[in-house]
Amino acid sequence: MKTAEVKSIETKDLVEKIENAEAALAKMKLNHHITPLENPSQIKATRRDIARMKTELRQRELNK
Repeated sequence: MKTAEVKSIETKDLVEKIENAEAALAKMKLNHHITPLENPSQIKATRRDIARMKTELRQRELNK
């Protein structure tokens, strides 16, 4: 997910996407410990997407 995509999402939807992504990340990590994922870089990409979304959410809070 690119930064421009994150900026176009409404705040309510952004919070929901963060929660879903964090749940997916936890699930991916657990599955990776049991049986290695085909593409372990998915974990890294998901973690970075979450960080982008949280950064944008924080910027919106500060601009209010």
